[in-house]
Amino acid sequence: MSSVTDRLGLVSAHPPLWVVLATAAVALVLVLYTPVWRVLRTGVTIAHEGGHALVAVLSGRTLRGVRLHSDTSGVTVSRGKPYGLGMVLTTMAGYPAPSLLGLGCAALLGVGRLMLMLWLVVVALIVLLLLIRNLFGLLAVVVAGVVVGGVSWYGSVVAQGVFGYGVAWFLLFGGMRAVLELQRVHVRGDGSDADQLSRLTHLPAFLWVLVFGVAALGSAVVGGGLLVGHWTFAP
Repeated sequence: MSSVTDRLGLVSAHPPLWVVLATAAVALVLVLYTPVWRVLRTGVTIAHEGGHALVAVLSGRTLRGVRLHSDTSGVTVSRGKPYGLGMVLTTMAGYPAPSLLGLGCAALLGVGRLMLMLWLVVVALIVLLLLIRNLFGLLAVVVAGVVVGGVSWYGSVVAQGVFGYGVAWFLLFGGMRAVLELQRVHVRGDGSDADQLSRLTHLPAFLWVLVFGVAALGSAVVGGGLLVGHWTFAP
């Protein structure tokens, strides 16, 4: 993985296809192997709650804080009308967020912006850190930031590339598994995002699970294509 410099700055060369596929295989195993997933799912939860928080602010709600729990659940608290478009959009934003973040990472990697991708993730974690309101959440975001920042700053070019592609694949695959888990929670009626959206919109909760699933699958297909080079964007 050499790098070249163009008029826009440092651009990383695309890694060999076998490296891309190997990182995909490892990420898939991490997502499918439940004992490991139970630990790493917190990374998906960080993206999930970050999505809620971002859309809450963009929709004009007052963000009160974010909490991450050791069981990999989380909650984002915002103040505003408990109904209406802003509340619907805020509630909708969580489950697509990891997949869309993975898609964004894939798009940046597709044009060789590896370092930009890593540092944008670090910046997002720093911003989220300011919103955390519990100790476990604080620890989880700090650990994630230290890992990404450490690889960005101290890692070799090869290590950075492998890590960056691994993160993108993990978010794409993890977003899909999270939606599959949502369906089981919805069936139990545990007050999931889909259940809340059903109350807000009077549409079946299963329809919202389906919407989340289509978003996750579409992101994985497009993002995977970008990562393996089937689609490219001119830098």
